[in-house]
Amino acid sequence: MTRLCHHLLLLSWTIMSLFEVSMSGTSSTVLRVALRQGPHTPPQPEPWQGPQMPMRKRRGTSSINFVDMIDNLRGKSGQGYYVEMAVGTPPQKLNILVDTGSSNFAVGAASHPFLRRYYHRSLSTSYRDLAARVYVPYTQGRWEGELGTDMVSVPHGPSISLRANIAAITESDRFFINGSNWEGILGLAYAEIARPDENLEPFFDSLVRQSSVPNLFSLQLCGAGFTQNYSLGSATVGGSMIIGGIDPSLYVGDVWYTPIRREWYYEVIIVRIEVNGQDLNMDCKEYNYDKSIVDSGTTNLRLPRKVFQAAVTAIEAASSTEQFPSGFWLGEQLVCWQAGTTPWHIFPVISLYLMSENHNQSFRISILPQQYLRPVEGVASAQEDCYKFAVSQSSTGTVMGAVIMEGFYVVFDRQHKRIGFAVSTCHVHDEFRTASVEGPFHGLELEDCAYNIPQTDESTLMTIAYIMAGICALFMLPLCLMVCQWRFSRCLRSLGAGDFADDLSLLK
Repeated sequence: MTRLCHHLLLLSWTIMSLFEVSMSGTSSTVLRVALRQGPHTPPQPEPWQGPQMPMRKRRGTSSINFVDMIDNLRGKSGQGYYVEMAVGTPPQKLNILVDTGSSNFAVGAASHPFLRRYYHRSLSTSYRDLAARVYVPYTQGRWEGELGTDMVSVPHGPSISLRANIAAITESDRFFINGSNWEGILGLAYAEIARPDENLEPFFDSLVRQSSVPNLFSLQLCGAGFTQNYSLGSATVGGSMIIGGIDPSLYVGDVWYTPIRREWYYEVIIVRIEVNGQDLNMDCKEYNYDKSIVDSGTTNLRLPRKVFQAAVTAIEAASSTEQFPSGFWLGEQLVCWQAGTTPWHIFPVISLYLMSENHNQSFRISILPQQYLRPVEGVASAQEDCYKFAVSQSSTGTVMGAVIMEGFYVVFDRQHKRIGFAVSTCHVHDEFRTASVEGPFHGLELEDCAYNIPQTDESTLMTIAYIMAGICALFMLPLCLMVCQWRFSRCLRSLGAGDFADDLSLLK
């Protein structure tokens, strides 16, 4: 019994020590686990980030010739803009969707009903397998593939061949579009949103690291203002992607810059929205809930629910001289007029105010109905012009998609962490109104319009922990003391029976 009593005494001191620790501040360490959106991806080997030495460049590449890049984009209305790229050795030419809203470079690598051609890894002598898989979901659609690296170039771009990470798409769902004429996607955003993780170096980062190309690019998306239809049909759109610089021939007036708030998507801050010059009068944080991004891979101007409802109400009121079905405003129905008679004048101008580099100033980009009413062909007779309302509701923040960018020359100045807007030379307008970029407009603390994800207050968590520990102590301590007292009394009574009694009790 002596040993038992000793054990009980030790147990009682241990219990008291535990309660003392639970009430102290020594247990305040918080373990934070990073969460990622989308399906779970098993741990992957660290992707290859390219050679440490710069790749050799072809002769005559000391300066970049922007002339070769003009009109290097093609596409179909509402189906994205693509650029021709050459992948592998010998080069396999593929049309690749230009997407500033993602960060993976991926190409179709298996037969698909909507692909005229695809990437054959087995035919490329420079392909290297990284023995890792990747899964990428989008707002609509998804794809899955195998990671590797290969030599890549842009025929109508800088005369440079580089080794880049590439995902060979082997499975997809609602990703490729029938008749779109592109076979892959070029994600031009930052590594933070690359899949499977931020260690995968995006294409543009590899280009800048392996060459002397400046860390910026610019886009002119022409939409219906593109007149060179060639052999791709009347629905063809086009434009230019200038890699490594800005071409003054593609815009008029000044370039106005807004800061990139965070380098993941191309996130910006909208401080005000007007319809026909009338402010929506909303808390500016609503415009950026939960972010505002510039995304060439999205067709529409997408707005958070509350902002969308207010904007549609204002647009509908301004165009009340004609009645439209409710399904039109939801993007579910088309409206058509006799060819050449579209009443553009009844539709209002939408103005977005973006915070400028001076955080107490903003500038305004004005969006014409020729941009947010997207032409749809092949659904009516040749004697009619039909349109779809290209403003839609979003659950992931404001997205300034292609229909917005089509009015402007957009500069993605990654080196200075800013995005520039100027009036494009190819935007569609009428004799009464034209797209515009104007400023400055003065305000105060415009940076506060950004949406900040609520952070859990650590002091609140610690207070809850203390309260729970106290409640446990109040209930458990008396019970433990009663049990210990009862066992102690038995020990004390049995100690007079001699050591042999303790041995017998151990044998029972």
